[in-house]
Amino acid sequence: MTNIDKHPAGSFCWIELGTTDQTVAKNFYGSIFGWTPNDNPMGPGEVYTIFKLEGRDAAAGYTLRADQVAQHVPPHWMLYIMVDNVDASAAKVPQLGGKVIVAPFDVMDAGRMAVIADPAGAYFCLWQANRSTGTQIAQVHGTLCWADLSTPDPERAKAFYSGLFGWQLMVGEKDTSGYLHIKNGEHFIGGVPPAAHRQPGVPPHWLAYFQVDDVDATANKAKEMGAKLFLPPMSMEGVGRMSVIADPQGAVFAIFKSAR
Repeated sequence: MTNIDKHPAGSFCWIELGTTDQTVAKNFYGSIFGWTPNDNPMGPGEVYTIFKLEGRDAAAGYTLRADQVAQHVPPHWMLYIMVDNVDASAAKVPQLGGKVIVAPFDVMDAGRMAVIADPAGAYFCLWQANRSTGTQIAQVHGTLCWADLSTPDPERAKAFYSGLFGWQLMVGEKDTSGYLHIKNGEHFIGGVPPAAHRQPGVPPHWLAYFQVDDVDATANKAKEMGAKLFLPPMSMEGVGRMSVIADPQGAVFAIFKSAR
């Protein structure tokens, strides 16, 4: 286990579920990841659930608002990326070809955030920490460990994200697949699969990966609880074993166990 007290700029610092059934989601993720829900009042009839692992913040969830449902926003996992200054980062987004969907605003005393779409339309949030630094635990079952960007234009994504966060997007030394590895500072944090491998008709998106102790057991448990396996458990030689899952409401995520 690794306790996290601070996330460096450019790192994935928070993961948040927007769902149509918060009660079912709490039961589902509690069962497969061991998360304990901690509900916080957010407004009339609304609660923001902080999912905890070993007493530390691991993720969050909320019920999609009526206006989001009316705009056909599906249940989804949203990634947050740490920045030193949300306003300055958001100001760079249009210059780099992206869109600011929700302008910077304060989340009480927790921090300041903005919702962004990259040039292809993949969504993510910027986060400037105040009281809330983001996820507080890593490297155990049920924690965020990686993220892949599905995009039809990896080169444009490379220019956008390196310009916004200083990321390096590079091909692995012995990797001939065309997969781009995302490096933030000294750490590899995610990747961009080749555009040729994209499923037709699926919009550009970020896919979050959660570390698990046993991919097959976790995938089977998820399926028993009403999830769909978009990608049944499979192994990549020298990398690890993984599966891509849609929870009972349709929010998609991946699970992973490293070969190391």
